[in-house]
Amino acid sequence: MLRKLLIGTALATSFAFSAHAADVKEVQMLHWWTSGGEAAALNVLKQDLAKEGYAWKDVPVAGGGGDAAMTALKAMVAAGNYPTASQMLGYTVLDYAAAGVMGDLTETAKKEGWDKSVPAALQKFSVYDGKWVAAPVNVHSVNWLWINKAVMDKIGGAEPKTFDDFVALLDKAKAAGVIPLALGGQNWQEATMFDSVVLSTGGPEFYKKAMNDLDEESLKSDTMKKSFDNLAKLVTYVDPNFSGRDWNLATAMVIKGDALVQVMGDWAKGEFHAANKTPGTDFLCYRFPGTDGSVIYNSDMFGMFNVPDDRKAAQVALATATLSKSFQSAFNVVKGSVPARTDVPDTDFDACGKKGIADLKAANEGGKLFGSLAQGYGAPPAVANAYKDVVSKFVHGQIKTSDEAVTELVKAIDDAK
Repeated sequence: MLRKLLIGTALATSFAFSAHAADVKEVQMLHWWTSGGEAAALNVLKQDLAKEGYAWKDVPVAGGGGDAAMTALKAMVAAGNYPTASQMLGYTVLDYAAAGVMGDLTETAKKEGWDKSVPAALQKFSVYDGKWVAAPVNVHSVNWLWINKAVMDKIGGAEPKTFDDFVALLDKAKAAGVIPLALGGQNWQEATMFDSVVLSTGGPEFYKKAMNDLDEESLKSDTMKKSFDNLAKLVTYVDPNFSGRDWNLATAMVIKGDALVQVMGDWAKGEFHAANKTPGTDFLCYRFPGTDGSVIYNSDMFGMFNVPDDRKAAQVALATATLSKSFQSAFNVVKGSVPARTDVPDTDFDACGKKGIADLKAANEGGKLFGSLAQGYGAPPAVANAYKDVVSKFVHGQIKTSDEAVTELVKAIDDAK
């Protein structure tokens, strides 16, 4: 922990604003978007701000789950060295807002009608005590399958509608000598896949009770045990070198045809896009079997800090650009996600993007839009971290059985509350 803090402090010092920089039209952004698809998406925003004369100062901290970036941010804030904005997930925004270090975008939000265009589920995390403190960038959903079409055709596979269908499809890939399931053995990736397994196994009401309401009876139920059993089944289709693998390298396995499928959020589509791959021709996007009609979501947000007055104009410019319809379309087309405002047309989106937009609308209206526990939208960070830890220990064999897993999960979440 101390080592992480020292690394974060070093980063904070390295990227500190000088007195001269404060006089320049400059946006300093801390983020963990370091893969090819993510970098290409972020470039859309850099170009938009450059047209208005704002220089961009990157503070990239690698690590797909964002944990390293949040360690760096904590050190920067402790030192009073606030970035213009930082990529954040829901409960982290609220934590910093409660600490009194966030800025106030309310005037800009009112002027531009954010309250009418941003879904209530996102406003829950971007508005604190009646003030807008963050600009939602997108809506990601995690319950997706990403499939290499050439491999799918080779094995004679079809879209799996149930978990048993999915297992049968993985068996076909295995029989054909292809790695069935591409997975990165990092706790956030494993837990992200488990989000979908729980929804598939227990259904929408069970997912909400267990993963958002943290209902103890649901967490220790036979349905949760079955969910862990189903997760264990999926892990048998992963190659032996998965431990520690970054998510985008797992995506690359599917892109190249080394693996059939990846279970991952729709940021994976950004990697296919960056590789010039087309849905329906090169790859297929399906909802995780048994979860169609529901969306497990997270949202990248740009948390805005209470910067000095001479840096606020740059912050407003960043917020305005982020929530503009043109940026919301252009960015999310590249990123793989869908817009954070509901009035952006799907015209420029590919087939997977159009499905994502339609699915989000239907789930939102049907009460089947659920926060991802693995991605920081189901419960506060301490609970999410406890969840990721238990799931990862189960995947890597440190927790041996599903009975033991549910016992450990209940204890870990109870301790974290």
